[in-house]
Amino acid sequence: MFLGLIAYATRPPAGFHALSGKAWIFLVLSGLATGLSWLCYFHALQVGPASRVAPVDKLSVALVIVFAAVFLGERLTWGKGIGSVLIVAGAIVIALE
Repeated sequence: MFLGLIAYATRPPAGFHALSGKAWIFLVLSGLATGLSWLCYFHALQVGPASRVAPVDKLSVALVIVFAAVFLGERLTWGKGIGSVLIVAGAIVIALE
């Protein structure tokens, strides 16, 4: 709801009418996925220690980098690759501790 208010307040002169039906569907699906993601995250925090839940959550950054390269055709640079490997390695180290 808050994001919707911000979007409404900062909309361009054309307003929301410039968005296609497909764009609206993806906006709604994105909002639902984000809400479900937070519910799952908070449930995981209830049933597991935060020191193990949070690193697993951060793996999403590495997954986004991989998905961007595979599905969106973004260039995978050495920096992004090394950063992804370090994120995954860090999550593994913390999970094994």
